[in-house]
Amino acid sequence: MFEIVVRLLHVHAALTFVIMGVAFTAFSLQTVEIFHMLSANLDFIARHGAVALMEGAARQFVGLLAGLVGALVSYLVFKACERVLVDRMTRR
Repeated sequence: MFEIVVRLLHVHAALTFVIMGVAFTAFSLQTVEIFHMLSANLDFIARHGAVALMEGAARQFVGLLAGLVGALVSYLVFKACERVLVDRMTRR
């Protein structure tokens, strides 16, 4: 699967740049949203303890962790695109 992605990124520099921009935007939006939600979730748990966990705060926390994985994937796609573009620019 990674080979397919690498081939796609090497097709055209403009396509790689567009994918890089989309990945950067996704990463940025996800991390900002997750930070706000995670801080509110942890504050809710700190204030209400076990009741908060029974009301769904634990499930929401697990969902936020899954969102962090999505942000990490977006970051990795961004870095892969960056690597391809830098290699292309510095090739002699």
